[in-house]
Amino acid sequence: MNETLPLLRRDLEFFPIQHGGKQLILIRDHFGLVQEGKAVPVQLYQIMAQLDGTTTIRDLQMNLMRQQGGVLVGTDEVRNLLSSLDESFLLDSERYRIARDRIIEDFTSKRVRPCSHCGSAYPQNPLELRVRLDEILSSQPRDHVQEGEIVALVSPHIDLAVGHKVYSSAYGILKKPPSRVVLLGVGHHLVEDLFSLTDKDFETPLGVVKNDISSVSKLREAGKDIIASNDFAHRSEHSIEFQVIFLQYLFPENNFTIIPILCGFVQSLLPDYERKAYLEKTGPFLKQLKKILMEPDEETLLVAGVDLSHIGPKFGHEMPAQYLKNQSETHDKNLLRYLSILDADHFWKESRDVKDQFNVCGFPALACMLEILPPCTGNILNYQFWHEEATRSAVSFSAVVFTS
Repeated sequence: MNETLPLLRRDLEFFPIQHGGKQLILIRDHFGLVQEGKAVPVQLYQIMAQLDGTTTIRDLQMNLMRQQGGVLVGTDEVRNLLSSLDESFLLDSERYRIARDRIIEDFTSKRVRPCSHCGSAYPQNPLELRVRLDEILSSQPRDHVQEGEIVALVSPHIDLAVGHKVYSSAYGILKKPPSRVVLLGVGHHLVEDLFSLTDKDFETPLGVVKNDISSVSKLREAGKDIIASNDFAHRSEHSIEFQVIFLQYLFPENNFTIIPILCGFVQSLLPDYERKAYLEKTGPFLKQLKKILMEPDEETLLVAGVDLSHIGPKFGHEMPAQYLKNQSETHDKNLLRYLSILDADHFWKESRDVKDQFNVCGFPALACMLEILPPCTGNILNYQFWHEEATRSAVSFSAVVFTS
């Protein structure tokens, strides 16, 4: 009766949704073990959330009884509930860990990263994908010519249909093919490390892009203990994949190589949420990355695939996005302004002052970008919000170009 029960998995995502007039909690699992689209009643989620590693059978029994208005709940009923949760891979149990480790091993042993979002977020058929990308890139007028050498871009990683105008603003100005691209993405499932590297080539419907394995090896050596021990965070991550398909479309010869880097959430991984603590942790890694970026025999382009504020109940706020939009937009535009003038200190201060209240998922990648950019000027090309009515939530995103 006093045995400690397994934890609820900490790597799951939970989103409140309305379905059939009922409020449910949608569960997302980047391992794909939990059934796609699985949602549970709020009452069950509340019980699940109590599985924090200290809960016992007795605790769960009493909580269920309180939830049901004092109706007696037997221990067999509690154990059946736990068994059902474990069968659904919701608990951090031995069964889950065995399945998880098998999936990780399968991915890490591959030489090529297969596309994870083709056939869902964008067409799997190459011809259809080219048509789609052509439609996106022609959705914004080209009313000015970008002056100077383009050294870096900020692009969204939101759904292509939602962010098509901002993708168009970002990639529509690229004319000169790079020989190499440093790709900074958001490690949405990178919870314990500041960076995740991979030396895999990336495959999409438009072909395979080669990895600059030598540069990745140098970065791994420089980063040491701030680099994830494996590259599994790249398996289902779209923030880099979406950039790759645009680059492949624009430069179909596929002669460029890539250095894919996922950035972890500095807000929870640093002893102090400030630039000084970030530089103390990442100094050698950033120095090596900047050195790679500056190598004279390569035409290296730096691209960050990021979104900005995430507001509303879907992202943990009590109020709908419409009540937070003005504040979060001011915050976004302050961050973008400091980014465009390469003011890293005020960029960090802006985020720290609001305690990352608006969940700017791209902050780690942009913080990294700020430390490695050469002397250049940033120009904000586009900024938009997308509202998801079903969850009363919203996401913002932008396009920025840096020229020397």
